[in-house]
Amino acid sequence: MPEFLDPQIWLDHVFSAKAAQTGGVVRRRVRDVERIAGRELFCREVRRRGFRAIENNGHFVVFCNRAPIYPLE
Repeated sequence: MPEFLDPQIWLDHVFSAKAAQTGGVVRRRVRDVERIAGRELFCREVRRRGFRAIENNGHFVVFCNRAPIYPLE
């Protein structure tokens, strides 16, 4: 497996994005997360950082802050 697909390196890259560093939002395809890092490791990393995430239509959307999430239905 190429180094850039190492699960921990990939996760570090995802969460070093400017949006993640400034409390924004990052989005990744579920299939990519499952292929590279696995759902369990990804979810554990989201929780470890104190972030929240949702899954919708084949994507994970991670809110890179600790603010509450309110659905607008």
